[in-house]
Amino acid sequence: MTGAPTLATTCAALPPAGAVACDPAKPASRLNVAPTLATACAALPPAGAVACDPAKPASRLEMPDASDPGQSPWELYICRACGLIYDERKGDADSGLAAGTRFADIPDDWACPLCGVTKSDFEPYVMEASARSSGRNGQVRKAAGRRDAGTVIVGAGRAGWQMAEALRARDASMPITMVTSCNGDVYDKPMLSVAMARGVTPGKLARETGSAAASRLNVRLLENTQAVRITPANRQLRTTRGTLRYRQLVLAHGAESRLPQQFPPSLCWRINHLQAYTKFRSLLGNTPQRIAVVGAGLIGCELANDLALAGHAVTLIDIATRPLAASLSEAQSRQLLEAWAPLPIVFIGGVQVRAIRSADDAGSKQLITQCGQIFTVDHIVVAAGLQTPNRLASGAGLVWNNGIAVDAGTLATSQAHIYALGDCISVNGQVSRFIEPIGRQAKAMAAHMVGDAATPYQHTPVPLRIKTTSLPFSL
Repeated sequence: MTGAPTLATTCAALPPAGAVACDPAKPASRLNVAPTLATACAALPPAGAVACDPAKPASRLEMPDASDPGQSPWELYICRACGLIYDERKGDADSGLAAGTRFADIPDDWACPLCGVTKSDFEPYVMEASARSSGRNGQVRKAAGRRDAGTVIVGAGRAGWQMAEALRARDASMPITMVTSCNGDVYDKPMLSVAMARGVTPGKLARETGSAAASRLNVRLLENTQAVRITPANRQLRTTRGTLRYRQLVLAHGAESRLPQQFPPSLCWRINHLQAYTKFRSLLGNTPQRIAVVGAGLIGCELANDLALAGHAVTLIDIATRPLAASLSEAQSRQLLEAWAPLPIVFIGGVQVRAIRSADDAGSKQLITQCGQIFTVDHIVVAAGLQTPNRLASGAGLVWNNGIAVDAGTLATSQAHIYALGDCISVNGQVSRFIEPIGRQAKAMAAHMVGDAATPYQHTPVPLRIKTTSLPFSL
């Protein structure tokens, strides 16, 4: 995910075909064609999925029929964009693939049910065998002592749970404690921007509760708990539920939605996790609402598309004169606007938001632009990009470079015994806020932390699917 461009101070020239120009004298119009909702839910990857090591062959899980040894074993394939696992044994009923469908037999135009990339973006996947009571290479690991503080993981998003999975695969007895400000439920974040079009209710988005995942992995889960301060010299993490000792600390707290100063938090939505999304959906109810989405980048456009498909009247606002200006060509942006024409979406390009204020006691809000336009809406969603919170890193004295600076191969931070992965890190100053690298980061970190030989983490470009379902794009 990338942040929205810096807001300008004046209205820009007329936007391209299909967009609405900034004219203070004219209110924005909306189209009122009702969309058709998609009915298929996305297939969800199995618990414990991690990214593929392309140097290894596909794993052989079990024979399809023990009575017919001539049949080939089932194989697994992983999406290089989002980490979804296709299991030949299970197939994918939501995509029309029956159990037992070989990957080679899947049509070439089949798309990943989670992120939408094509079959060609999948590759063979090898699942790490559980460590159980022995280490890799058959060596029995020394059981954790009573006073072993083990590993403490801060964050229970994709990065936190992938880290717990990777550690448990290599060490069955290591004490693992996870600290999270939410309930720790396991879900796929890409679904938040397409759930309405796919007919998925918020209650169906979590594929495993936090407590169930903690029980399965033998993890101590401290839910609804804030990490307050790290003391590296004593190897301690202070939390709102007491101070924890750690042998090794993993920061997996991700990034947070950026909120420019002219947007009061009490009047705006920032949708970057399941709990916020669930509250937002509950307030939308079943009645069409007027919604302003500020920021026409990747997340803003996907959310605007999904909300419009659900029948809500959406005003999409950006400083750029066309949607997805940082990712798409001018021709592609025009194609997207044309695809949106039947939907209740109005794109307002080349404007800066000056202020937000309450409009009445009924809960309406007014969004005021620098050029004088006023939009009265029921909800305002800010999609102005992501930023990494620096409070924990700063207090611990960690080197910062557009995020928590980590070693490119081991993902160790500048302080001994502290590691980081996912959206909160930077490698040589570069962030990579995509899902697929997280599994490979977790595997490399886990091997280094337990002393196993492993291939260092290497960042590789991943395919990107822009899930504006009216007209998706692959980059």
